[in-house]
Amino acid sequence: MFATLADWGFERAALISPGTARLTPVVGGIVVIVAGIYQLTPLKSACLTHCRSPFDFILNHWRGAAPGAMRMGLEHGLYCLGCCWLLMALLFAAGIMSLLWMAAISAFVFVEKLLPAGPWIARASGVAMLGFGVYLIWQG
Repeated sequence: MFATLADWGFERAALISPGTARLTPVVGGIVVIVAGIYQLTPLKSACLTHCRSPFDFILNHWRGAAPGAMRMGLEHGLYCLGCCWLLMALLFAAGIMSLLWMAAISAFVFVEKLLPAGPWIARASGVAMLGFGVYLIWQG
């Protein structure tokens, strides 16, 4: 829902190209820079830590019965959303309907969450995103 509203707003403001479904280079660069900064924050790190191990989350946040299970699912889902929401927002800069970029970002999320070096990969990607965002703005 939020992505649809954002897309609609970007289209109305003429900040997204109808042909490529990408943000203008300057706005796309800003989105990439914000995502890069977020990759380096303690909040991202905390969300990634919780999202990486659902079993650990269940053991440490157990709630009984159906309402408790629902609450656990919502809490864990919020950690996972906190971990990846700006990575998903990168699709606005790369092309909203691009299956290639969807697959690439999904593969990155997979690597970030499952490899032992995931937190380091997140930080390194944050630095790379900062550089790429500056490049996009410079090109725009």
